[in-house]
Amino acid sequence: MSNKIYLTQEWLEKLQNELETLKTVKRVEIAEKLKEAISFWDLSENSEYEDARNEQAQVELRISDLEEQLKNVEIIEEGNDKWEKVSMWSVVEIKSTSSKEIETLKIVGSTESNILAETPTISNESPVWQALLWSKKWDKVKVKAMSGTFEYEIVNIK
Repeated sequence: MSNKIYLTQEWLEKLQNELETLKTVKRVEIAEKLKEAISFWDLSENSEYEDARNEQAQVELRISDLEEQLKNVEIIEEGNDKWEKVSMWSVVEIKSTSSKEIETLKIVGSTESNILAETPTISNESPVWQALLWSKKWDKVKVKAMSGTFEYEIVNIK
């Protein structure tokens, strides 16, 4: 049984475009590199051939990975209550009860998460999201993570 992969429509299109580029552009480029490397005859000590084969393996692995992800995609639309409760695609401002520092996080599918983004995005599989899910503004939640238990207050939901 496969796990659902939750995506925005925008991210789905990005993955579909990447897959199309890999299949139609990168495969052709690698085939040309292989053809050229093979023309050097001795494949046993042919670094160009080895490099092209390695690149081909990486591209085929990525194609396989993307195809598998796209089989299990579920697009989650933002609901009318998006500002009332924390849900998928919510942008949430939370304040740690220990430091009083406010953090802004966006909740996205696991393939879209990027903690280093301008507005950090966290996976719907993270302990933080699981604790925040369906909470309302000013609710306090406890997050149990491998590094300990943390308490946050929801300051705003966008």
